Amino acid sequence: MADETTTVSDLADLKDIAGNAPQGDAAEIARVTAPLRDREVDAQGRSYATGRRKDAVARVWVKPGTGKITINGRDQETYFARPTLRLVINQPFTVTDRTGQYDVVCTVRGGGLSGQAGAVKHGIAQALTKYEPELRSAVKAEGFLTRDSRVVERKKYGKAKARRSFQFSKR
Repeated sequence: MADETTTVSDLADLKDIAGNAPQGDAAEIARVTAPLRDREVDAQGRSYATGRRKDAVARVWVKPGTGKITINGRDQETYFARPTLRLVINQPFTVTDRTGQYDVVCTVRGGGLSGQAGAVKHGIAQALTKYEPELRSAVKAEGFLTRDSRVVERKKYGKAKARRSFQFSKR
């Protein structure tokens, strides 16, 4: 084949030359050929991750169990009384169809309840992908592995808040 010279006059000729190229969607090919990450589990059979949102930092441990979520030593219904916050926490399990299969123990510090719920969600998603690396693509597609970097803007000198001016008085 080294002595053969082929000239390309049309795009159809390219198809004949590149006959051994893989067929199909590029994302599918990358998914199949991309190596899975290693499973990260400690001596107690848990995966650990840190989640962050606004000023809140959550340290999260995930292990197989009955679906019990404990935050700062309290049950999730007690710590996050609002149903929307509990819904936020359970999103990684809902997306991966693992509801009720893992126990979560976490400690959260800083920020308010909404930021803490976002931090716990981020930590659960990270720890879940460390325990089951094959779930990474599903969790990443939903955007749960990316830290939400939006934080409160600081107050500026000469302003009532970050951007709000003082009330104007003509007289």
